[in-house]
Amino acid sequence: MPGAPYWKPSHNPWAVAMTVTLATFMEVLDTSIANVALPHIAGSMGADRNESTWILTSYLVSNAIVLPISAWLSRVIGRKRFYMTCVAIFGASSFLCGLAPTLGFLVLFRILQGIGGGGLQPSEQAILADTFPPQQRGMAFAVYGMAVVIAPAIGPTVGGWITDNYAWRWIFYINVPIAIVSLFLSNRLVEDPPYVKEERARHINPKVDWTGLTLLVLGVACLQLVLDKGQEEDWFSSRTITIALSVGIACLASWFAWEWRHRDPIVDVRMFQRRNFATAMLFTFSLGMVLFGTTVIIPQFLQLQLGYSAINAGEALAGGGLAMLVMMPVAGFLVTKMDPRLMMSCGFAVTAGSMYYMTTHLALNMDFRTAALLRTIQALGLPLIFLPSNTLAYYGVPREKNNQLAAMNSFVRNIGGSIGIASISTMITRFTQKHQNILVEHAYPGNKAFDDMVNGLAQSIMNTGVGAAEAMQQAYARVMGLILQQATTLAYVEVVSLMALVVFCLLPLPFLMRRPPRQMTPPPAH
Repeated sequence: MPGAPYWKPSHNPWAVAMTVTLATFMEVLDTSIANVALPHIAGSMGADRNESTWILTSYLVSNAIVLPISAWLSRVIGRKRFYMTCVAIFGASSFLCGLAPTLGFLVLFRILQGIGGGGLQPSEQAILADTFPPQQRGMAFAVYGMAVVIAPAIGPTVGGWITDNYAWRWIFYINVPIAIVSLFLSNRLVEDPPYVKEERARHINPKVDWTGLTLLVLGVACLQLVLDKGQEEDWFSSRTITIALSVGIACLASWFAWEWRHRDPIVDVRMFQRRNFATAMLFTFSLGMVLFGTTVIIPQFLQLQLGYSAINAGEALAGGGLAMLVMMPVAGFLVTKMDPRLMMSCGFAVTAGSMYYMTTHLALNMDFRTAALLRTIQALGLPLIFLPSNTLAYYGVPREKNNQLAAMNSFVRNIGGSIGIASISTMITRFTQKHQNILVEHAYPGNKAFDDMVNGLAQSIMNTGVGAAEAMQQAYARVMGLILQQATTLAYVEVVSLMALVVFCLLPLPFLMRRPPRQMTPPPAH
């Protein structure tokens, strides 16, 4: 509450910070650790590449359902109790993910895991804000931010090492002991401040907005169905997909309108009246599509096209996290020295330029150093976007709305990420078919280049002792395999080019936002 005196916790604030940071590390690590294991999971469960992405989208969308209502749930049942419940659900569902016998069960348990993970970050940020006095919050959130940055940096590497040396199921099992330790420490150290207890006392018998909650869950569930089954059902040629999308859009639009008029909404959508907040959500959605998508297609390209092991693909991605770790304090310094809107535009320019640079180097002969460099360069501009975006989004928002803002920011980001993953996977499949058809048009007997390649391969095969007829068949098969590889590579290049264009189009939009006073302290990154 504005103007409320500072409440001092019973325990050392830094012990509380380390406790909630532990759960943060666990949850954020899990969002990236599974990426490099997708081909292994798909292979062990007889799923194709598109089906394997359900493991990611199911988590993101279920996570997205809980995020916008987490502030309301904390108010009703108490923040500490809600937080510990989320940790327990996350740990238990992680164990079940490791035991999953089929892809269907794994997706179901990932949905449960997303429900547990959805309430963690907004609760943790509120706990830190109340635990530390204003002059120490910056350092507390810096420690928290380090976990958010380090976890995705080491996640692909850890996931690859576990997958190669043990089994992919252990990428879920490792969450269990962390969750147990987090629950023990949270029970001992974390406490609700007086105003949270008073808020809960006023809502002993809360009047639940069942209409808003039902519309939200149904709308996001229909969207989940569309994203998961769209490619498999050939999108709008399927009546099921068309109906699900129509129902989903209608439910989400009705939910938005209902919450706008409701006296005590689960989600305060009226914050979209604020220009800075609405523009920041647009950036969050767009970058969620682009950045979650790249975390999927880059390891897929390295493993499926270049034959990288899971651990090597993870190592190639690690440089991006380390680049963000270095750039985060730099961005924190710059945001107090320059116009945040200009800083965001610079970040968009760096990100778009790095993606365009990536398109010039994605090839079947790309080496490990180049792959690692591409990911590192891509990550350099991200802190220049996220930190000033959060600064401008919080400008003019009352303190009691901070939890709502944090939850909505994560909600929009995850929905964008889920849409991005599904869209990019579909585009890769469609673009591969397009390029394959173009290349096959030139692969016919009588085409000198084609005949020379086939004859050369056949001769090489015959030199190993294979008969002429069989050697010719193997040569044709190898040429068709090469055509498919080239077509797929061209599809990846085209998709990354489109993502670069999307980011480039965002470059002038930060100047739609109002600039805060120079003395305003930046809020924590989310």
